[in-house]
Amino acid sequence: MPVFTSRIDVSSEAFANDRSDMLALVDRVHTLKDRSSQASERRRAVFEERGQLTPRERIARLLDPGLPFLELFGMANYLIDTSDPEKSLPGANTIAGIGFVSGTRCMIYASDSGINAGAGTPKTGEKLRNCLDIALDKKLPFLHLVESAGANLLEYRVAGWAWGGGAFRRLAQLSAAGVPSFAVLHGPSTAGGAYYPGLSDYVIAVKGRGRASLGGAALVRAATGEVADEEELAGAQMHAEISGVVEHLVEDDAHAMAKLRQLVARLDWNRNCAAPAQGNYAPPHYSPEELAGVVPVDYRKAYDTREVMARLADGSDLDQFKPDFGPSLVCIQTSVMGHAVGMIGNNGPIDPNGAAKAAQFMQLCDQADMPLVFLNNITGYMVGKDYEQAGMIKHGSKMIQAVSNVRVPKITFYIGASFGAGNYGMSGFAYEPDFLFAWPNSRSGVMGGEQAATTMDMVARGSAARKGFEVDEAKLSERKAALLAHFEQQESAFYTSGQMLDMGIVDPRDTRKIIGFALDTCREARGREVRTNTFGIGRM
Repeated sequence: MPVFTSRIDVSSEAFANDRSDMLALVDRVHTLKDRSSQASERRRAVFEERGQLTPRERIARLLDPGLPFLELFGMANYLIDTSDPEKSLPGANTIAGIGFVSGTRCMIYASDSGINAGAGTPKTGEKLRNCLDIALDKKLPFLHLVESAGANLLEYRVAGWAWGGGAFRRLAQLSAAGVPSFAVLHGPSTAGGAYYPGLSDYVIAVKGRGRASLGGAALVRAATGEVADEEELAGAQMHAEISGVVEHLVEDDAHAMAKLRQLVARLDWNRNCAAPAQGNYAPPHYSPEELAGVVPVDYRKAYDTREVMARLADGSDLDQFKPDFGPSLVCIQTSVMGHAVGMIGNNGPIDPNGAAKAAQFMQLCDQADMPLVFLNNITGYMVGKDYEQAGMIKHGSKMIQAVSNVRVPKITFYIGASFGAGNYGMSGFAYEPDFLFAWPNSRSGVMGGEQAATTMDMVARGSAARKGFEVDEAKLSERKAALLAHFEQQESAFYTSGQMLDMGIVDPRDTRKIIGFALDTCREARGREVRTNTFGIGRM
């Protein structure tokens, strides 16, 4: 067995320093997420006065105890609602992820009504649409816990309204695809939000609290002059007895979660999904806990990507493909938690041979139906006369062709740099990997800030020389510093995750578990048979 031999001294000062730097970033992620949960928790007294559970208590009651929950888009909207990092709340006023309910893997999407009454943020709609896309692709029942004040009309943007209809379309497509959706009305769901229960296959509503209407009482009066009682217009009991929008009327939030668990159990969703054989697999020879110190926070400091792979792979057993051909691009066949995978990582920029090797490796994995795991630490493809003449464009295009067209699951982690077209070849955001997560030290963008600032500095000096102008050093230095700051702010994982250019920032030490969970999810989806229909289930 080709067990990798690590060259890292985990007792060294360098390792301790790198670990300390990484864990400080991990702590920052937790602090930011805690900021949102604490903001929601401040409304606990209001929930208790109403006889309600808080949003996080609802999810805790819903999930199977002790089984994993993979949070998704936990940093959404960070630094978008405000540019002040000390005030911005991540999460987009929602909580989302994949977890187990009555033994069934489900997509869960819940309003965090403890924050601004669950009103939408600039990224709330995008987060919902992305979660629906994952539910459709992975054949996951979609469980929507609704209690939201809806869109903030003071921050209305026509583009948000135009994109918003995509959530309704996806709910309709989910139902037609044979994947059930559930909505629980814990509180109001007004205007466009009324279509969430309207387009869900099953609706549960809490008596006296759940409401759904196309127009609230104030809007109805403003539009028609009609004075309507809220319960008559939108109440849970009315919808259960008169309109038929609600299938199950429940007494309170706890009852709602128990009923939802019961309904999911009755699906018997796993009956036709063959469980994969659970073979015995060895843990990594080197502990995943060491990942916090294996990768330097500064992406400019070199390390061997195989050190990362050895702490992810079963038994640290790495079978390297063409190790001496294009060696800066590392291709490994291995397994993670019993799943055979191909891993691709970077030990430097990608040269023509490395790109050609990666393209061949991806095709071989596709042929063998072997999922691909990409570990991004890439500053880009090589440039310069020798590389252009060696066909960098041609071979880089082969790699992009391969990553664009493989049919196997792709799981991507940004673990360092992920710049330029190197990001594309390594299955970055635009290549729609099945799952994409970032380590807190990672940086992504068209190029590094220092490279961009230096490039523009050289361009400005060249232009001045051609025109015979004298360079204003002070002004040029000021422009260079401004450009550097502009790029570095946007390349941070905290910024890009707020923009939803990944599915969340994760602790490096959790990477192996996340890969295993993601591969289980993909395998289950590919083996599941669903009963499709031309149309979604009509509400009668």
